[in-house]
Amino acid sequence: MPYILLAITLIFAASPWFVPDFGGFDADQFPIPQDNPPVQPAGYAFAIWGVIYLWLIAGAAFGALRRRDALEWTSFRAPLLVSVGIGAAWLPVAVMSPVWATALIWLMWAGAAMALLRTPVQDRMWARGPVGLYAGWLTAASCVSIGLMTAGYGLLPQVPAALLSITIALILALLIQRQRPDAPTFPAAVIWALIGVCVANIGGSFAVLALAGTGATALTFTMVQNIKNGC
Repeated sequence: MPYILLAITLIFAASPWFVPDFGGFDADQFPIPQDNPPVQPAGYAFAIWGVIYLWLIAGAAFGALRRRDALEWTSFRAPLLVSVGIGAAWLPVAVMSPVWATALIWLMWAGAAMALLRTPVQDRMWARGPVGLYAGWLTAASCVSIGLMTAGYGLLPQVPAALLSITIALILALLIQRQRPDAPTFPAAVIWALIGVCVANIGGSFAVLALAGTGATALTFTMVQNIKNGC
Protein backbone atom coordinates (compact mmCIF):
# COMPACT_ATOMS: atom_id res chain seq x y z
CA MET A 1 0.00 0.00 0.00
CA PRO A 2 2.71 2.63 0.80
CA TYR A 3 4.38 2.13 -2.57
CA ILE A 4 1.08 2.05 -4.45
CA LEU A 5 0.08 5.33 -2.79
CA LEU A 6 3.39 6.90 -3.78
CA ALA A 7 3.04 5.71 -7.38
CA ILE A 8 -0.54 6.93 -7.75
CA THR A 9 0.33 10.26 -6.12
CA LEU A 10 3.10 10.73 -8.70
CA ILE A 11 0.63 9.99 -11.50
CA PHE A 12 -1.85 12.41 -9.91
CA ALA A 13 0.77 15.15 -9.79
CA ALA A 14 1.76 14.46 -13.41
CA SER A 15 -1.82 14.59 -14.71
CA PRO A 16 -1.72 18.33 -15.63
CA TRP A 17 1.03 17.56 -18.16
CA PHE A 18 -1.40 15.30 -20.03
CA VAL A 19 -4.09 18.01 -20.14
CA PRO A 20 -1.90 21.13 -20.35
CA ASP A 21 -4.54 23.51 -21.66
CA PHE A 22 -7.08 22.99 -18.88
CA GLY A 23 -7.79 26.21 -17.01
CA GLY A 24 -11.12 25.33 -15.47
CA PHE A 25 -14.43 24.48 -17.07
CA ASP A 26 -15.10 26.30 -20.33
CA ALA A 27 -18.03 28.69 -20.20
CA ASP A 28 -19.69 26.86 -23.09
CA GLN A 29 -19.61 23.48 -21.37
CA PHE A 30 -22.86 24.45 -19.65
CA PRO A 31 -26.33 24.99 -21.15
CA ILE A 32 -26.12 28.53 -19.71
CA PRO A 33 -22.55 29.73 -20.41
CA GLN A 34 -20.66 30.60 -17.22
CA ASP A 35 -18.65 33.68 -18.09
CA ASN A 36 -16.76 35.14 -15.11
CA PRO A 37 -18.70 33.12 -12.52
CA PRO A 38 -18.60 34.84 -9.10
CA VAL A 39 -18.15 31.52 -7.30
CA GLN A 40 -14.76 30.85 -8.89
CA PRO A 41 -11.56 32.13 -7.22
CA ALA A 42 -9.18 34.37 -9.13
CA GLY A 43 -6.78 32.47 -11.35
CA TYR A 44 -3.69 32.95 -9.17
CA ALA A 45 -5.33 30.94 -6.35
CA PHE A 46 -4.99 27.71 -8.33
CA ALA A 47 -1.21 27.92 -7.96
CA ILE A 48 -1.76 26.17 -4.62
CA TRP A 49 -1.90 22.91 -6.58
CA GLY A 50 1.86 23.07 -7.01
CA VAL A 51 2.34 23.04 -3.24
CA ILE A 52 -0.29 20.33 -2.79
CA TYR A 53 1.28 18.01 -5.36
CA LEU A 54 4.81 18.40 -4.03
CA TRP A 55 3.80 18.00 -0.40
CA LEU A 56 1.63 14.94 -1.09
CA ILE A 57 4.53 13.35 -2.97
CA ALA A 58 6.93 14.14 -0.12
CA GLY A 59 4.50 12.73 2.44
CA ALA A 60 3.88 9.57 0.45
CA ALA A 61 7.62 9.07 -0.05
CA PHE A 62 8.30 9.56 3.66
CA GLY A 63 5.55 7.06 4.47
CA ALA A 64 6.92 4.47 2.05
CA LEU A 65 10.51 4.85 3.19
CA ARG A 66 10.17 5.55 6.91
CA ARG A 67 6.66 4.48 7.99
CA ARG A 68 5.98 1.53 5.72
CA ASP A 69 4.70 -0.74 8.49
CA ALA A 70 3.57 1.89 10.99
CA LEU A 71 0.05 1.08 12.16
CA GLU A 72 -0.85 4.74 12.68
CA TRP A 73 -0.27 5.35 8.96
CA THR A 74 -2.38 2.43 7.81
CA SER A 75 -5.88 3.78 8.40
CA PHE A 76 -5.59 6.97 6.34
CA ARG A 77 -3.73 5.51 3.35
CA ALA A 78 -6.75 3.74 1.83
CA PRO A 79 -9.11 6.76 1.60
CA LEU A 80 -6.23 8.95 0.44
CA LEU A 81 -5.39 6.40 -2.26
CA VAL A 82 -9.01 6.46 -3.45
CA SER A 83 -8.95 10.25 -3.57
CA VAL A 84 -5.69 10.67 -5.49
CA GLY A 85 -6.58 7.73 -7.72
CA ILE A 86 -9.75 9.49 -8.82
CA GLY A 87 -7.78 12.72 -9.05
CA ALA A 88 -5.35 11.14 -11.51
CA ALA A 89 -8.25 10.76 -13.96
CA TRP A 90 -10.12 13.95 -13.08
CA LEU A 91 -8.68 16.38 -15.64
CA PRO A 92 -9.53 14.28 -18.74
CA VAL A 93 -13.05 13.80 -17.39
CA ALA A 94 -13.41 17.54 -16.68
CA VAL A 95 -12.57 18.35 -20.28
CA MET A 96 -15.42 16.10 -21.44
CA SER A 97 -18.14 16.51 -18.80
CA PRO A 98 -18.58 19.00 -15.94
CA VAL A 99 -21.34 16.78 -14.55
CA TRP A 100 -19.12 13.74 -14.15
CA ALA A 101 -16.23 15.92 -13.02
CA THR A 102 -18.41 17.35 -10.26
CA ALA A 103 -19.41 13.88 -9.10
CA LEU A 104 -15.78 12.77 -9.08
CA ILE A 105 -14.46 15.79 -7.23
CA TRP A 106 -16.94 15.14 -4.44
CA LEU A 107 -15.65 11.57 -4.20
CA MET A 108 -12.13 12.98 -4.09
CA TRP A 109 -13.21 15.33 -1.30
CA ALA A 110 -14.82 12.48 0.68
CA GLY A 111 -11.65 10.40 0.49
CA ALA A 112 -9.42 13.33 1.41
CA ALA A 113 -11.63 14.38 4.32
CA MET A 114 -11.75 10.83 5.67
CA ALA A 115 -7.99 10.53 5.32
CA LEU A 116 -7.47 13.81 7.19
CA LEU A 117 -9.64 12.68 10.09
CA ARG A 118 -7.54 9.50 10.33
CA THR A 119 -4.08 11.04 10.11
CA PRO A 120 -1.77 10.32 13.05
CA VAL A 121 -0.66 12.80 15.68
CA GLN A 122 2.96 11.95 14.87
CA ASP A 123 4.64 13.10 11.68
CA ARG A 124 2.34 16.08 11.14
CA MET A 125 4.76 17.50 8.59
CA TRP A 126 4.41 14.42 6.39
CA ALA A 127 0.85 13.22 7.00
CA ARG A 128 -1.57 15.70 8.49
CA GLY A 129 0.06 18.73 6.87
CA PRO A 130 -0.20 17.75 3.19
CA VAL A 131 -3.48 15.87 3.57
CA GLY A 132 -4.99 18.86 5.38
CA LEU A 133 -3.97 21.27 2.62
CA TYR A 134 -5.32 18.89 -0.04
CA ALA A 135 -8.61 18.29 1.78
CA GLY A 136 -9.07 22.01 2.45
CA TRP A 137 -8.63 22.98 -1.18
CA LEU A 138 -10.99 20.19 -2.28
CA THR A 139 -13.59 21.47 0.19
CA ALA A 140 -13.58 24.76 -1.68
CA ALA A 141 -13.17 23.28 -5.17
CA SER A 142 -16.02 20.79 -4.83
CA CYS A 143 -18.36 23.57 -3.72
CA VAL A 144 -17.22 25.76 -6.62
CA SER A 145 -18.28 22.93 -8.92
CA ILE A 146 -21.70 22.88 -7.29
CA GLY A 147 -22.01 26.63 -7.85
CA LEU A 148 -21.06 26.30 -11.51
CA MET A 149 -23.46 23.40 -12.05
CA THR A 150 -26.32 25.14 -10.26
CA ALA A 151 -25.96 28.30 -12.33
CA GLY A 152 -24.93 26.54 -15.52
CA TYR A 153 -28.05 24.40 -15.57
CA GLY A 154 -30.38 27.24 -14.64
CA LEU A 155 -31.31 26.11 -11.14
CA LEU A 156 -30.22 29.47 -9.68
CA PRO A 157 -28.72 32.69 -11.05
CA GLN A 158 -24.96 33.05 -10.69
CA VAL A 159 -24.88 35.15 -7.51
CA PRO A 160 -27.37 33.06 -5.47
CA ALA A 161 -25.59 29.90 -6.68
CA ALA A 162 -22.27 31.35 -5.49
CA LEU A 163 -23.72 32.32 -2.11
CA LEU A 164 -25.17 28.82 -1.66
CA SER A 165 -21.90 27.16 -2.59
CA ILE A 166 -19.79 29.34 -0.31
CA THR A 167 -22.20 28.65 2.56
CA ILE A 168 -21.87 24.89 2.01
CA ALA A 169 -18.07 25.20 1.90
CA LEU A 170 -18.02 27.16 5.15
CA ILE A 171 -20.26 24.66 6.93
CA LEU A 172 -18.11 21.74 5.83
CA ALA A 173 -14.91 23.59 6.69
CA LEU A 174 -16.07 24.51 10.17
CA LEU A 175 -17.30 20.96 10.86
CA ILE A 176 -14.01 19.39 9.78
CA GLN A 177 -11.99 22.04 11.55
CA ARG A 178 -13.90 21.24 14.73
CA GLN A 179 -13.09 17.54 14.35
CA ARG A 180 -9.45 18.17 13.48
CA PRO A 181 -8.42 21.47 15.11
CA ASP A 182 -4.79 20.39 15.03
CA ALA A 183 -4.59 20.55 11.22
CA PRO A 184 -4.12 24.26 10.42
CA THR A 185 -3.29 23.53 6.80
CA PHE A 186 -6.92 22.52 6.24
CA PRO A 187 -8.52 25.89 7.07
CA ALA A 188 -5.53 27.66 5.49
CA ALA A 189 -6.41 26.15 2.10
CA VAL A 190 -10.07 27.10 2.44
CA ILE A 191 -9.08 30.63 3.48
CA TRP A 192 -6.81 30.87 0.44
CA ALA A 193 -9.72 29.89 -1.82
CA LEU A 194 -12.10 32.36 -0.17
CA ILE A 195 -9.62 35.20 -0.55
CA GLY A 196 -9.38 34.23 -4.21
CA VAL A 197 -13.16 34.52 -4.46
CA CYS A 198 -12.96 37.97 -2.85
CA VAL A 199 -10.35 39.09 -5.37
CA ALA A 200 -12.45 37.75 -8.26
CA ASN A 201 -15.45 39.73 -7.05
CA ILE A 202 -13.78 43.10 -6.62
CA GLY A 203 -15.93 45.31 -8.77
CA GLY A 204 -18.43 42.46 -9.08
CA SER A 205 -20.88 40.98 -6.60
CA PHE A 206 -20.59 42.69 -3.22
CA ALA A 207 -22.73 39.97 -1.59
CA VAL A 208 -20.35 37.22 -2.70
CA LEU A 209 -17.31 39.28 -1.71
CA ALA A 210 -18.80 39.99 1.72
CA LEU A 211 -19.72 36.36 2.42
CA ALA A 212 -16.36 35.03 1.26
CA GLY A 213 -14.53 37.69 3.27
CA THR A 214 -16.57 37.00 6.40
CA GLY A 215 -16.00 33.27 6.02
CA ALA A 216 -12.27 33.71 5.57
CA THR A 217 -12.15 35.91 8.68
CA ALA A 218 -14.10 33.39 10.76
CA LEU A 219 -11.90 30.49 9.69
CA THR A 220 -8.76 32.53 10.34
CA PHE A 221 -9.97 33.39 13.84
CA THR A 222 -10.72 29.77 14.75
CA MET A 223 -7.45 28.58 13.19
CA VAL A 224 -5.42 31.10 15.22
CA GLN A 225 -7.31 30.18 18.40
CA ASN A 226 -6.60 26.49 17.82
CA ILE A 227 -2.92 27.22 17.30
CA LYS A 228 -2.80 29.31 20.47
CA ASN A 229 -4.45 26.46 22.37
CA GLY A 230 -1.68 24.13 21.27
CA CYS A 231 -3.68 22.15 18.77
